[in-house]
Parts: sequence; C-alpha cells; structure tokens
Amino acid sequence: MTARTRSRGPDPAAVAAAAAELDAGRTPPAAVLRDATRVLLGWLAERAPGHSVEVRVPPYGAIQCIAGPRHTRGTPPNVIETDPLTWVRLATGRTAWADAVAAGSVRASGVRADLSHELPLAR
Repeated sequence: MTARTRSRGPDPAAVAAAAAELDAGRTPPAAVLRDATRVLLGWLAERAPGHSVEVRVPPYGAIQCIAGPRHTRGTPPNVIETDPLTWVRLATGRTAWADAVAAGSVRASGVRADLSHELPLAR
C-alpha cells in the first residue's frame, strides 16, 4: 500500500497574485481566482467565527461565520452570495461592501447578512 499525500489546500500566495492581476486591470486566471477565493473564505471564517451567516461563492466555496444563532436545517436565515471575482475584490478592499450590494453583485438576505465590518481581509 502506498502512502497518500494530503493536499494542504489552496496557496495563500494566490491572494497576492489575484490582487496584482486586479490592480493591472486584468481578471485573474481561473486557478488563481479559485485559490484566492478559497483562501479568503478561510480567512473570513477565522476572523469572524460562528454559524449565523452563510457566505456562498459558487462554484468555489461556502462557509458559515459570524457569532450568533446557529442554523441547523434548510436555508439559513442570513445568506450572502456573490461571484468569485466580486468576492476577491471585496475581500482585498478593491470594492466597497455598500457599492457591491447596491450594484447587485452581492445578494444579502437576513438581518446579520452584512460583512462591511469584516472586510477587507487583505490589501
């Protein structure tokens, strides 16, 4: 039997790579965008632990965060959903939360579905 190697997950350097692409006016390559999305979701879960808000960034990931009532069944009462490019822009401070919500790039439902106090996660 051979030993299996376990993936260490996405590379945090993808966040810097994605930010550099955005700053140059380019869309990050798909693999960089995927890894940056997953890293930034992980950072949000660490920064704002909890289970009261579900943050969805399809197709790359979803987390629960922010302290408060725990959700156990069905659709959570507090949901935030956005696309990967918008998520990376938000999490790196290149787009403001209020601007993304107003533009319809972020769909937020529920009284706790507001990440403005948690973002940006990186610059």
